[in-house]
Amino acid sequence: MSIGSPERALEAALEAGRWAPSIHNTQPWTFAVSRQQISLRADTARKLPVSDASGREMLISCGAALFAMRTAMRCGGYDAVVRILPDPDRPGLLATISPGGRIEADEHTRLLGGQITRRHTHRAGFADVPVPGQLIDSLVKAAMIEGARLTPVLSPAAVDVLAALTRAAQGVQNQDQRFGLELIRWARPPGSTRADGVPAAAYPREPTPTEPDFPQRRYSWRHGWGAETGQDEVSTGVVAVMTTPGDSREKWIAAGQALQHVLLYACAHGVSAAFHTQALEMGLLREFMRQELFSGEYPQLLMRLGVTFDGKDSPRRPLSELLQ
Repeated sequence: MSIGSPERALEAALEAGRWAPSIHNTQPWTFAVSRQQISLRADTARKLPVSDASGREMLISCGAALFAMRTAMRCGGYDAVVRILPDPDRPGLLATISPGGRIEADEHTRLLGGQITRRHTHRAGFADVPVPGQLIDSLVKAAMIEGARLTPVLSPAAVDVLAALTRAAQGVQNQDQRFGLELIRWARPPGSTRADGVPAAAYPREPTPTEPDFPQRRYSWRHGWGAETGQDEVSTGVVAVMTTPGDSREKWIAAGQALQHVLLYACAHGVSAAFHTQALEMGLLREFMRQELFSGEYPQLLMRLGVTFDGKDSPRRPLSELLQ
C-alpha cells in the first residue's frame, strides 16, 4: 500500500472522528491541530445536563471518536501515538493523538476503517436473522482489547430482567418533563437541515415492540414526526452489556473506544446496534445492575445487536465546525 504524509494521516483522522456515534447524535467533541498533533476535547455545551450530569455518556462518545481517529491514522500508514487525559489541569482535554512510526495496516484495521462512514445506529427492532455466535465471540474479544468487557446476555430470564429495568427507567423518564424537553431538543423535524441530533427518518413514529420489549427513546414525543417501522423488524436480537472494572473518566473513554471497535467490526459483518441506556442514566438502577447483575463491574452501555435492512444515515457536522 502507498503511505501518505503525516499531514494526510492527520486529515484522515479528523474526518474519521466526526463520524463516531454519540448519545442523541450530539457529537460532543472538538479538535485542535498543532505541530502534527490532534487534541480531542469534550464540548461541554453539548453535554446532556439532565440524563448525563456526570458527563459519562459524553466521554464514552468522545472515546468512540478517538478509536475512529486511531483507526484512520493506522489505515493512513502511521502508528497512532495516543495519550489519554494528558494534562490534569485541563480536564476538557481528553486525549492527544499524533502519527508515530510508519506501518502497514493489517487486514483487521483496514476492515474497520472501511466501516467508519457506513456504521449507523438503529432505533427499532431487528429482522429475524440470527447473529452468528462466532461473530459475537469476536466482538467480545474486540472490547477486551480496548480494556472493557462485552457480555452477551444469553439467558432469557436475564434478558427479561434487563428489559424490565429499561421499561421502568423509560416510564420514570416519561413522567419527568426535564427528560422530555432534553430529548426533543435533539429530535429533528422532517426536512431539517441541522447536522446534529436525530433526524425524523431515523426514529420510529410508533415503535413496534420487541419480545421482550426494550422501549425506544420517545423522540416523537408531542409531535407526529418519525418514520414508519418495518413490520418485519420485530426481533430483539442479541442483548449485550458493556462493563468496565472501574468508573473513572479514563474508564469511560476506554468504554467508548471499545464500543467503536465493536460497532465497526459488527458493521463489517452486516450487524447493527440499538442502544438502551435509560436505566444507566438513573443512579439507583445502575448501581443495582452493577451489584446484582454484573459482579461489581460498572455497566456503561446496554445494547441490542442484530440485522436490519434500514440503511438510513445520520447527519454529521462539517469539520470546520469542530476545529478550534
